[in-house]
Amino acid sequence: MPAASLHSLFTIDRFLGLFCLILTTPGFAQDVVLRSDQLQHWYRGNMHTHSLWSDGDDYPEMIATWYREHGYQFLVFTDHNTLHNQEMWIDVEKSKGGLQAFRKLTDAFPTDWIQTRETAGRTEVRLKEFDAVYERLATAQEYILIQGEEITDTFKRQPVHLCATNTRELLPPTGGDSIVDVIQRNIEAAVSRRERTGEATLVHLNHPNFGYAITAEHLMQIVGEKFFEVYNGHPSVQNSGDATHASTERQWDIVNTWRLAKLQLPVMYGLATDDGHDYFQVEPHQGAQPGRGWVMVLSDTLTPDALVMALEAGRFYSSSGVTLAEIHQTSKCLRVTVAAEPGVSYRIDFIGTHTGFNDVSLPAITEPENVDRVTRCYSADVGKVFKSVEGTVGSYTFEGTELYVRAVVTASRKHPNPSQIGDFECAWVQPVVVSNTVPGR
Repeated sequence: MPAASLHSLFTIDRFLGLFCLILTTPGFAQDVVLRSDQLQHWYRGNMHTHSLWSDGDDYPEMIATWYREHGYQFLVFTDHNTLHNQEMWIDVEKSKGGLQAFRKLTDAFPTDWIQTRETAGRTEVRLKEFDAVYERLATAQEYILIQGEEITDTFKRQPVHLCATNTRELLPPTGGDSIVDVIQRNIEAAVSRRERTGEATLVHLNHPNFGYAITAEHLMQIVGEKFFEVYNGHPSVQNSGDATHASTERQWDIVNTWRLAKLQLPVMYGLATDDGHDYFQVEPHQGAQPGRGWVMVLSDTLTPDALVMALEAGRFYSSSGVTLAEIHQTSKCLRVTVAAEPGVSYRIDFIGTHTGFNDVSLPAITEPENVDRVTRCYSADVGKVFKSVEGTVGSYTFEGTELYVRAVVTASRKHPNPSQIGDFECAWVQPVVVSNTVPGR
């Protein structure tokens, strides 16, 4: 079935519902203040984490301990096509973490916590299930763990990965007839399951530049998807792109421009995640280490459902090191205030696209058989820097012709453990749709 006609009932019915919902949420410019107060707080979390349940190199209780000790309030386990809800034994020495990880585990936890057995002369250890780790390490309203999954799919050996946050049932990969079809079918399966169970599961598209599998043209078409990773801490996912391939930030602007101006779809939000796999690396830039990227979610309570609802309402920002004190949006402007650190300076860029933009695009490569596998080249009108402010407070007044406006805060301090050498610490403010320019309004 052609991608354009995928599951028409889903596309029509759910799109209309999503579009009506988006008209009343903070994606549209209105008077919204995001800051911590007596009623709501910023909660720091990582939404993409791997352990020995799939291809990470450490035990889930050790990973959960690391994030708790490093100032996080929530952590989502997203192992590949698996949930931590069954009996699982691994060979201690042959596991990815090997004896180093096992010794670290035995040093940190008492012997009555760790279960081992001998099988054919080999020592095996039982991986702790999610509920056991939660009971051991979580503290209500201080630090919680969330069961998730990385739905790991492919199309013609091209990786198509999505993370599901807050799911108690496995979401098997659906496959499909194209990249777009694979993404769409997996989204539909997750939405259907959410409707059936009532569990608030959030699904986001992972690392589009991993294998350069996902283009902006793929992503802009997806109905029911509202999140993707604008920053992923794995060194192999090419956040910055290259001379031929667009960066994830460039893709973000292309996607949102076309969704708003051409496709009448809601904006897509950008997440920052670790995609942690490697917990024993000590040198910066090596492996997919923890602590590189996270989200800051503003919520009145620390529960999985509340966090998902806040994310879906756009009440968050993403960060690789910069902390924000306040995000204030009205029908007239967007203002960002940085929680400044001593000795660090900041630049705040306001970025967006005006209506009436130059919509001409050209292929990024010349090979006809591969031209659709690389994001096209678009005009400088798409994702234009409207204003730059040096300092800790910056505001941009809407002219009334913007499709959307987002902000990026860049610190003068380089990331202490970057996924790509030379990265600076940043924060990404979610796009605001300027209300009087929304298609059909």
